[in-house]
Amino acid sequence: MIRESIITTLSAAGEAHIAPMGVIWRDEPVLAPFRPSRTLDNLREHPFAVISHTEDVRVFAGALTGRRDWPVNPASVVRGVVLEGAHFHQEVEVAAVEEDATRPRFRCRVVHEAVHGPFRGFNRAQAAVIEAAILVSRLELLPMEKIEREMEYLRIAVEKTAGPREQEAWGWLAARLAAFRAEKGR
Repeated sequence: MIRESIITTLSAAGEAHIAPMGVIWRDEPVLAPFRPSRTLDNLREHPFAVISHTEDVRVFAGALTGRRDWPVNPASVVRGVVLEGAHFHQEVEVAAVEEDATRPRFRCRVVHEAVHGPFRGFNRAQAAVIEAAILVSRLELLPMEKIEREMEYLRIAVEKTAGPREQEAWGWLAARLAAFRAEKGR
């Protein structure tokens, strides 16, 4: 199972990095950042991370559109940070690394977890924004026709069920897609 989450990692110098990631869940979490990425570099320099679960889909969209300055608090056990407003978080340490040319897998061990408030679930617009964020994260990997077709379908859920946060997040992703098309002359 994969859970879309917000991962925070620290560089060796202690600089926090916030990134959305689908965390692979087996018995323990597996983080599989793409090469190259800051998350990958940070996990190699400092083998700890925090997995935050939030309903605020602006964090997912923001991290992909240059908006990475979200409030954080210190983690409880590992040297790291927790996304402020997370409903639940897990602090993890890397237990083993499986090398891969595209996406190394960091098998982690949960060393601490905490519940901060109720999770009410995602509405259709929030789920659509998360799916759109995944598409935007793969602009260089997927055919543009597929991305545009799926974005058009997801837009329906946003138009029907979004609140202000979801509308803002959708706008950021749509603008990023438009900028990418302009850059590539599409």
